[in-house]
Amino acid sequence: MTEDLRENEVAVAAGAPIDAALRFIGVIRTPFTSRDLCPRQGRLDGPECRLVLNAPWSAGLAGLDRYAFADVLYWLHESRRDLVLQSPRSDGVVRGVFSLRSPVRPNPIGLSKVAIVGIEGAEVIVRGLDCLDGTPLIDLKPDSCAYTVAAPDKPADRAP
Repeated sequence: MTEDLRENEVAVAAGAPIDAALRFIGVIRTPFTSRDLCPRQGRLDGPECRLVLNAPWSAGLAGLDRYAFADVLYWLHESRRDLVLQSPRSDGVVRGVFSLRSPVRPNPIGLSKVAIVGIEGAEVIVRGLDCLDGTPLIDLKPDSCAYTVAAPDKPADRAP
């Protein structure tokens, strides 16, 4: 993959992964079918997307309707994993992978804060994602920050 490096980017030989066993709990449905169409950051006023949970995980949605926002963790399954220095297209300056929100990471885990639009059975409708259609879903956590603003009909829990 060295042919697609930008000037001054550095890839490393990461070796064989010694992975923890992740369980994908579902799949994310978005309107973004290619990396070129995918936004660089999600926006809370962006298009509606769906978190489609696999059985038996849908039972874990009980009580989520009390929240206005959530954090979604997902596996960036089309990202390369070997760049330690990157040159983002926006400015050309070379930076270390851990100083960027780039999807190109040793462990390509995405994290987005989303607005919860609704829940339909095993699907959570959200706004704010920036991932491809078909992205594996790792986890979903309600935002319980003391400053979370709940929708008028959804009282959000508050952190102690």
